[in-house]
Amino acid sequence: MEIWRRGVAVGRRLCRVADCLEERRQYRFAEQLRAAALSISNNIAEGSGAFSNRDFANFIAIAHKSTYECASMLLFFCEDGLIEKNLIEDLLDELNQQTKMQFVFRKRLLQQSPNTPVIKEDAGIYDFSQSSQLD
Repeated sequence: MEIWRRGVAVGRRLCRVADCLEERRQYRFAEQLRAAALSISNNIAEGSGAFSNRDFANFIAIAHKSTYECASMLLFFCEDGLIEKNLIEDLLDELNQQTKMQFVFRKRLLQQSPNTPVIKEDAGIYDFSQSSQLD
């Protein structure tokens, strides 16, 4: 599932920013950024196990909020001089793309009958037995 893959990729990049924050002894900020970053892909993954489109859409909404939380933290850290602007520009672009993908995907889920069970093949759900999907 592309939205999940991209969530993992941006999450890994955000965790590297968190590493930089730890080097500056900003441990609480680093912890908060990691938690929000992991929440993006984790909620997409958790939602893929939902039993209805409405339930899946709720998990996408949580991932959407976490994406905004990450962007807000990056802007705050930059304004506060904790990280350089050039470190976050690409990340903010990717987070913006994530929010657009999440919005469209959630809308598509809700346009279908909300209580309809999620059809795994149509949703492109991640197959955990295929480690090549991490490449």
